[in-house]
Amino acid sequence: MAKSNKEKLVKIILNKTDQESNENYEELLDMLVNEPIAINVDKEEKRTLGEKIADKLTEIAGSWGFIIVFCIFLLAWIIINLYFIANFDPYPFILLNLLLSCIAAIQAPIIMMSQNREAKKERIKSNNEYKTTLKNELIIEELHDKMDTIINNQKEILKRLDNKDNK
Repeated sequence: MAKSNKEKLVKIILNKTDQESNENYEELLDMLVNEPIAINVDKEEKRTLGEKIADKLTEIAGSWGFIIVFCIFLLAWIIINLYFIANFDPYPFILLNLLLSCIAAIQAPIIMMSQNREAKKERIKSNNEYKTTLKNELIIEELHDKMDTIINNQKEILKRLDNKDNK
């Protein structure tokens, strides 16, 4: 990979523009090696009250405990209305259907808000992984270049030593 391409990649990883950084390639590489590039998504995040409520509701509504309690509530509603209070909500259980529809209509958007936030966090995590992988790739490539230079220098030294010995 050409140095100019590497320089562009390093600037992308470090979130630098050409105007921001006049450093040469070596300085950029030093910055890349020494600066952390990943963001802790869970630590950096400031959640609003609505987001906290949405997350808590999603956590509760997505649990087995909620499903079991809700099934018990539905069975109790049906049994009470069939056998004990016949006039409250008779057989087709229209009031129960209305209640379930309202719960679903409110619960679904709240769960979607929470899931959208989680998706945003996953995109940031994915970007972190990409930058880290790219950083590692550039550093390894630079190490390979340095190793090649060292090997070539050793070969040159060995050649010179052989030429001195032969003379």
